[in-house]
Amino acid sequence: MKINNLLIITSFIFLLVSFWNRNDLPGNIDYVPAIENDPLQAKTNKHPFDVAYKDVQYRVTPEFEYDIVGMIVSYRHHDNNSRMHRLANDHLNMLDVCVVWGDNTTAAQLDKIDFWNGIFTCNFETRDQAAWDSFEVNQISNNHLISDDDSIRDRVRDISIGDQIRVRGYLASYGSPGVIPRGTSTSRTDRGDGACETIYVERFEIVRAAMSSWRISMYVSLCVLLAGLFFYFKRPVRVH
Repeated sequence: MKINNLLIITSFIFLLVSFWNRNDLPGNIDYVPAIENDPLQAKTNKHPFDVAYKDVQYRVTPEFEYDIVGMIVSYRHHDNNSRMHRLANDHLNMLDVCVVWGDNTTAAQLDKIDFWNGIFTCNFETRDQAAWDSFEVNQISNNHLISDDDSIRDRVRDISIGDQIRVRGYLASYGSPGVIPRGTSTSRTDRGDGACETIYVERFEIVRAAMSSWRISMYVSLCVLLAGLFFYFKRPVRVH
């Protein structure tokens, strides 16, 4: 049983390490062709409309039709219980997702750049000058995704770093009574406050899921650990 004990310890260590690194971008990524294109933005005749979610009424004002294909480099789910969301009575915002496209998926050294989401922001930095020079700051965006559709809200819970997604809907402002509406960027070249795209989502799909070696290692080591624990507790008790 010494081999089994060694297997348990080794698989547990591998599980911890791979879990810690599970959100690292995969080394080799098979990009979908559409990710080379800039987001599509077109005028819309869609009138403002009302939606209800969590017993709150919201007025959504579409500004442009919008269709974006990008790879996720960071994200932040909103449970609507953070202080800012609670004060704004904002239950419609389900997710902030930061994506890249275009040259950033073909020429940029993404594995040498750190990405992370704040409450309303996407941040990125690197100490590697070559990686920074390869990065196109006009081909990354932070997207506030809003929806009152539970099937869409369920779908976005399944995303992972490295997934390639397609989001279709409207760039829109929205708000509830008595609260200042949240607007949207309508350009990929702006920066700072107000530079995020707010998208009322009509369709959301993961067009190609990511599977990094770290994630594979995490699942394999978990299975090995569970098997080792099973045999450990199944073995007969020795009475001295």
